[in-house]
Amino acid sequence: MSDIDGVRLPMAEARMADELDAAPAGAVGRRFEEIALPHLDRLFRLAVRLTGTAQDAEDLVQETYVKALRAFAALREPEAVGAWLRQILTRLVFDRHRTEPRETAVGDLEELDRFSLYDLVWDEDPLPYSDNLHGDFLAQFDDEEVRRALLALPEAYRVPLVLLYAEELSYREMAEMLEVPLGTIMSRLHRGRKILERELWEFAKRRGLVRSWDR
Repeated sequence: MSDIDGVRLPMAEARMADELDAAPAGAVGRRFEEIALPHLDRLFRLAVRLTGTAQDAEDLVQETYVKALRAFAALREPEAVGAWLRQILTRLVFDRHRTEPRETAVGDLEELDRFSLYDLVWDEDPLPYSDNLHGDFLAQFDDEEVRRALLALPEAYRVPLVLLYAEELSYREMAEMLEVPLGTIMSRLHRGRKILERELWEFAKRRGLVRSWDR
C-alpha cells in the first residue's frame, strides 16, 4: 500500500491489478506489469500535485495505465517507460483546457503581467526587521497554503509549474512532453508564476500579514 505526500492510496494497486487481469493474456501484458507498475507511486504523487485530491489522482493514474496498456506494444524504448507514463498522465491533464475554455480565464493579462509580488512586498515591508525580506515573507506560508494557491491556477499554467519544480524538467523537455512550442511553455510559466504570486498575496491579505487595500 502506498503512502504518498500524506495521502494514502488503498485502492490504486487493486484497481490496476483488475485492469491487468482484464487485459489480453500473454507476454506483452506480463511485460507491461513488470516494468510499468513500479512507477505507480511516482505517478500518483505527480497526479496529486496536478489534481489536488487523492480521488482525482487515483482516477487519473488509472486512466493513464489503461491508455498506456493499450499502446504498450508500440513503445520502442522500454527503459524510458517512466517518462512515457508521465507524459501520458500529464497530457491527459494538460489537454483538458482545450475543451474547457473557462479554465484558461486569468483576468486582464496586461494587469497580470504588471503584477509584481517582489515590488508589493518591498513597498509594504511586512517584516521590517528582516534581513531577507522576500525570503522571510514567503516562509510565512505553510505547505497547504502553497498547495491551495497552486491549485487555484488554471491547468494550462499549473501543469508547466509542477513539471518545472516537482519533476525538474527543462523548458525544452516540457515542450516536447506537452507537444507545444517552446515559446508557449515560457509564456505559461511566466504567467503561471504571476498568478501564483497573486494568489499568495491574497492569502497574505486574508491572514493579516499585509494591509488589505487593493494595489
